[in-house]
Amino acid sequence: MTDRLKPLARGEVAAVLVPDRPRKLPELGFKDASGKSLSLKDFAGKTLLVNMWATWCAPCREEMPALDSLQGELGGPDFQVVAVSIDTQQPDKAKAFLNELKIAKLGFFQDASGKLFQDLKLVGRAVGLPTTLLIDKEGCEIGYLPGPAHWASEDAKKMIRAAIGR
Repeated sequence: MTDRLKPLARGEVAAVLVPDRPRKLPELGFKDASGKSLSLKDFAGKTLLVNMWATWCAPCREEMPALDSLQGELGGPDFQVVAVSIDTQQPDKAKAFLNELKIAKLGFFQDASGKLFQDLKLVGRAVGLPTTLLIDKEGCEIGYLPGPAHWASEDAKKMIRAAIGR
């Protein structure tokens, strides 16, 4: 799988780091809009683009419309964008921000405890925001981007389609 993705890390997604083989991740937890606890296991069988963001992060704010567009175009039974707000103070601010931008296709996910970011930091996968992980159907990392990207670009969509197997 990762051999197929490496040549697609170019253009708008040239900074995506693709490991030599899928990498197991620690149990990653967060909550949905209703406050229900979730983990990657709840998305088993789906390829995921997990994006950690915060309202105080300017590049995060800029890439949110592209993530919404990507979810609208490619989201479905085999793929989902999971954008997780890690705002730890005033967590309701994240919902208000998404409403203000008219983000309608992304679900709302949140980790107000900051544990998700810390868990990824322990395995060298979170140094700042935004941080994005491309995760295969088995829950393994197949791509990692420390920083922003234009996720609605053709380059990004080619990479995502290859990861999904479309």
